[in-house]
Amino acid sequence: MSDAPSSPILLFDSGVGGLTVYDALRAVLPDAPVIYAADLAGLPYGTKTEAQIAARVAGLLGRMAERWQPRLACIACNTASTIALGMVRDVLEIPVVGTVPAIKPAAALTQTGTIGLVGTEATIRQRYVDDLEAQFAQGKRLLRVAAPGLVQAAEAKLRGQPVDPALIADVRDRLTAMAGGENIDTLVLACTHFPLLSEELAQAFGADVRQVDGAAGIARRIAHLLEGQSFAPSSGPNRFVVTGPISGADGLEPVLAARGFGAAEAF
Repeated sequence: MSDAPSSPILLFDSGVGGLTVYDALRAVLPDAPVIYAADLAGLPYGTKTEAQIAARVAGLLGRMAERWQPRLACIACNTASTIALGMVRDVLEIPVVGTVPAIKPAAALTQTGTIGLVGTEATIRQRYVDDLEAQFAQGKRLLRVAAPGLVQAAEAKLRGQPVDPALIADVRDRLTAMAGGENIDTLVLACTHFPLLSEELAQAFGADVRQVDGAAGIARRIAHLLEGQSFAPSSGPNRFVVTGPISGADGLEPVLAARGFGAAEAF
């Protein structure tokens, strides 16, 4: 572990969803150097097996930590966190912050007692999610749907492409068709990609349904763990690194520039 002032925070996600966490992190730690790593070669995670995800995430983060000597790593991906967080903590000798579905805050917010949860196929089947429900949403109704198409829709939206309203309508229809689904007043976005579609989701579900995600909570957790550490003024832009062909980042230039990243680099 490096605690040099120039030592970065490593933010890792399957794609660009973790930029929602980056935005929240910037609000609390504006000077911290960040390396954002997007595993575009592995995207999407939600359709992979648990064993594939655990091996891939732990392997990549091990190599990245060796190369960049970060002071902290954040897995800004619900799917990877619910499956691989324990393994990654065993591999890395630095603090590792994961991302978990925001069931606890949703349970505190709901008035009707009915919560919708939208995630990837891999996330919604995890025992981890069952445990969160048992711990924080007892006496509430938690309705889960997998919406893998929304990951690609969010990736495309950030690249300036339109979002198909039918995709969003399908998620709403599947949730509201479940027993008690018409009473949903709180929606857990259990994938860091999904807040990128908050406008489209608000249009489909109505302004009365509150959307809850974990980005602000993760940022606060990172800030807490790094309390008292110093950050050197960056000698250049933050770095955005991708696995696979560099062309995978095509179309993201305006989004990256607006967030203070340099041009995408290959890992």
